[in-house]
Amino acid sequence: MSFQSIWNATAPAGPALPFLTGSHKADVVVIGAGFQGLSTALHLAEKGTDVVVLEAQTPGAGASGRNGGQVIPGLKDDPDWLDRHWGPQATAFAGSTADTLFDLIDRLGLECEADRSGWIQAGNKAVHMKKLEHRMAQWQARGASVSWLDAAAMAQATGTLAFKGGWIDRRAGKVHPLKLVQGLTAATKNAGAKIFGHSAVVGLDRSAGSWTVRVAGGGTVACDQVVLASNMYTASELRKEVARATVSVHSFQVATQPLDPDRLARILPGGVVVSEVRRVGTYFRIGPQARLMIGGRGSFSDPRHPSDFGRIEKELTALFGPGLEVAYRWFGRVGITPDHRIRLCKPEPGLILATGFNGRGVALSVALGKAIADHLAHDLPMPVPMINAVPTLPFHRLHAVAGTIGVNWYRLRDYLDR
Repeated sequence: MSFQSIWNATAPAGPALPFLTGSHKADVVVIGAGFQGLSTALHLAEKGTDVVVLEAQTPGAGASGRNGGQVIPGLKDDPDWLDRHWGPQATAFAGSTADTLFDLIDRLGLECEADRSGWIQAGNKAVHMKKLEHRMAQWQARGASVSWLDAAAMAQATGTLAFKGGWIDRRAGKVHPLKLVQGLTAATKNAGAKIFGHSAVVGLDRSAGSWTVRVAGGGTVACDQVVLASNMYTASELRKEVARATVSVHSFQVATQPLDPDRLARILPGGVVVSEVRRVGTYFRIGPQARLMIGGRGSFSDPRHPSDFGRIEKELTALFGPGLEVAYRWFGRVGITPDHRIRLCKPEPGLILATGFNGRGVALSVALGKAIADHLAHDLPMPVPMINAVPTLPFHRLHAVAGTIGVNWYRLRDYLDR
C-alpha cells in the first residue's frame, strides 16, 4: 500500500528534469537533490563553479520532501559542549542554521510557506525540567531569543495539558519542505547548475587525480570534486560505509482533516512547532490547510497498512483528545548516530560526504551545504570537524533488531520517569 504525504498533496508538480546521457565534465558533481545537495550546488553555482547535480529519483523524493518541516537551529549537543569539544565556531554555526535558511528563503523569494513563529521543546515529566532549563540558559547566555514556559504557558501555547514546562526558541519556525525543495531546484538551475533526474549513480571511480561518476544507463561526468549528499538514501553498493555509519529509523507522520475553527483557535494558536524531549517522543505542528500534523518514531520495517500508524495516532488522541480524523499517513528514513552527532567526512581526496543529521536536517543540511560550498570554492575551514574515514557501526545488520529492543526500553524508561 502506498501512502501519500500532505506535502505531495499540496505542492505543485516538480520541474521536468532530463536524464543524464553521454559524457560530461564539471568542476563539482553533487549526488542527491535534497536540501544539502541543492544548497551546496546553489552556492557553488552562484560563485561561478561548474556544477552538475545527479538525483536518483526526483528532487525531494527522500527525507527532504517527507520530513515535518520544522526549522530548528542548533545541533543535538548543547553549546557548552560544542565550545569545549568542537570550538566556538561550531557553536556559532549551530546557532545560526535557522538564520541561514530563512535568509536564503528571503533572498531568493522562495514560496514555501515559511513561518518564523518559533519552536518549543516540551517536557511532560518533572525530571525533564532541569535539563530543558539548563539548555535554554546556555543559548540565552549567547544572546539567543529564548525563554521559559511554565505549565500554564505551555498549555496556552500548545493547546494540550500534557506538558509541565519547556522552552521556546524564536529563531526557529517551519516550512513546506517539498515546496522548499522545488524552490531550491529552480534557483539552483537559474544560478547555472545542471540538474538531472532519474539518474542514479552506480559508480565512483578515481584516476589520475580526478573522478568519473557513472550513472545507470551509461552516462558519465568527469569532475575534480564529488559531494555525496544522499545521506540515508545512498545506495550501499555506492559507498558501503555510508550505509553502515548510522542506524536507519523510520519516522511515521500523520495529518488530520482540517481543524474546525474552535480547535484551530486552541491548538498551537501562535503557529509554533513543538517536539518533545522524551527519549521516544513526538513532534507536531499545524500544516497546510489548517491540518494538525504529528510524527514520531515508527517501526524498523515499512508500514503496509493504516493500522501500522496506530501508535502515533494514539499519541495524537492522548495530546489533543478524540475526534481528530486522520487524512494522510506517510513515513521516511532518519539517520541516527550513537552519539547523535553529524558525520562530516572526506574519505578520499576530492570526496566530501555528510550523514547522521539526527532529526535536525531541515536547517542543518541547508547551512552545511553552504559551508561545503564555501570550503570547496574558497578553501574556508568547515565549522564542524571533518574526519577522514567514515566511522561504521559494528554488527550493522543486527541494528534493526537491537534498535527495536532499544526503542521499547526507552519507551519503558519514559513511562517510569517522574
